[in-house]
This record gives sequence, structure tokens and C-alpha cells, in this order.
Amino acid sequence: MKKITLFICLLGMLFSCKNNHNKTAKNTVLVALEIDSTTVKKHLYTLASDEMEGRETGTAGIEKAAVYIENEFKRIGLSTFQELETYRQTFSFHNKRTNKEIQASNIIGVLEGNSKKDEYVIISAHYDHLGIRKKEGQLDSIYNGANDDASGATGVLALAEYFKKKGSNERTIVFVAFTGEEMGLIGSKHFGKGIDATAFVAGINLEMIGKIPSFGPNTAWLTGFERSDFGAIIQRNLEGTGYQLFPDPYKKFNLFFRSDNASLARLGVPSHTFSTTPIDVDKDYHKVSDEAETLNMTVIAQTIQAVAKGTESIINGKDTPSRVVLDEKK
Repeated sequence: MKKITLFICLLGMLFSCKNNHNKTAKNTVLVALEIDSTTVKKHLYTLASDEMEGRETGTAGIEKAAVYIENEFKRIGLSTFQELETYRQTFSFHNKRTNKEIQASNIIGVLEGNSKKDEYVIISAHYDHLGIRKKEGQLDSIYNGANDDASGATGVLALAEYFKKKGSNERTIVFVAFTGEEMGLIGSKHFGKGIDATAFVAGINLEMIGKIPSFGPNTAWLTGFERSDFGAIIQRNLEGTGYQLFPDPYKKFNLFFRSDNASLARLGVPSHTFSTTPIDVDKDYHKVSDEAETLNMTVIAQTIQAVAKGTESIINGKDTPSRVVLDEKK
């Protein structure tokens, strides 16, 4: 009798969800996947804390962030990349602004695939920001970069944990927290120099995923949508979830080439950036006001889950996006 009652209740819930699609859409994706929102909040508030001193590349602040990400990769159980002995890909570059050499590190963790382990999908975000910049009349001098891009780095950590627990990735997933994005995509360019780009079937980059998009709740937008069929694959996988993906509506900002996805896209990898922020009206972009408290934790958690669901067929080797088409004038 209890089984029958439970079955009837489940049927009722199913029809209720179907009839109230718009009202319950935000929960549809949440129920479908296991993303720990408490851990997501912990990642975000840690990476965007004053202790990290704005995470400027080459500073003590970003070193603290690097250690945090390394420890999380280790806790999750990721492997190191290629011949690296640790999660760090350390290199030096010349800072044209200061005329100094800077040592920097991408933080890379690997989850080996099953039947297609020689095919790679990269999930990335940059973990650097602007650091400390004292300005006259400005009491707060720490540019915490909560949305830009502690939110994206949080997504990388959450997705690493999710896919590790799921254990069904046929392709190898490379999780990367890039450094030096704010200085000109320095970290991702360095990463691109050391890979066989033909082995990378997709690039999933997360940038500023902490605010409600102009399209409304339960949505995100994708840069370079028309340059491959990557976005169409995501849209298809999200059908019925209540979550929608749209093409980048801010074409005049040329955002496809302004985030780390561009470094791989220039090598032919169908690499695109997910975002939720209405960048044209965002009052916190590159301001000291970009603090964790200004972000919507529900939006971040939902976006991470939507990315997991939307990219599932790529991760599992069922779909392979077309190689990206580049024309930097468009």
C-alpha cells in the first residue's frame, strides 16, 4: 500500500511540475544534478575574500588562491596534467606595464576518461583579478573579483567534484584555473603552446556567472555561438530542464576574444564562454564593489548545473562539436 501511495505522489509531482513549468523551472535543473550549494558558496567566499588581496597575478594574494585550488583538486582526487609533477604549470612572462618578469601558475587537474581517454574536454576559468589599487577618495582598495572571476573558478571546482563522483566521463576532462587573464590571456596562451589542439574536442569556459542575465532567470548566454555547433548541442541537452542558453547579445564588446576561450579557439578548438552577467549595465565590473555579497548564489549553482547537464553528451563522447570558425572582425 505504501508503494502505491508513493507512486501516486510521484505522478502528482510529475504532472504538477509539467503544468507549472515556468514557476518551477529553477528547481528542475537543481533536482536533476548533485551540486552542493554549500560547497559552492564556500569556494566563492574564500576566493573572493579580502585575504586573497584581489588575486593579482604574481602577488602573494593569488598564491593563496592557487594553494586553495590545488588543495581542492587534491581533495577531489584529480590527477596531474601531462608530465607535471604537481597541479601547477609554472612559467614566467614579462609584464610590459611594470617592465618586470613575473612568475605565474595555471592550476590544472585531470579526470581521465574511459573509452575515449585520448580525447580531451577542457573546463576552465581564470582565477586572477586586479589586486589592490589605492585611489584617492576610495576607502576600499581591494578588487575582490567575486563575479570576475571567482564565480567561474568556483564553477570549475564544483564541476570537477561533480564529474569525479559521477565517474562516467568517456573523454578525459582537463580542469584549469588560468592565471593572467586580466593581463591579456597570459595563462591560457601559455597553456595552448604546450598542447596538441587537435586532441581537444571542446573548451568550456566560465566567466562572470553570478548575476541574473538580461534574458531573465534560468538562462545563460554563450560567446561565439555562431562559430561552431557547440551552443546548439548545449541547447538540445537542456531541453525540458527549464533552463535556456542564448547567443551572446553583446556583440559590440567582442567578448569571444576577451576571455580565455579565445586562446584555444585560435588553435581551432570549439571553445566558448558561458556567462550570465548583463555586462552592458553591470555596475560592479572591474570595480571594488565586485564583492561576494553582490552575487546571486542560486544563479551560480543553477548555471553550474546547467553547464554540467548541457555538456553531458560532449563529456560522454556522444557529441563532438564542429571545429571553430574564426574571423576576428565579426
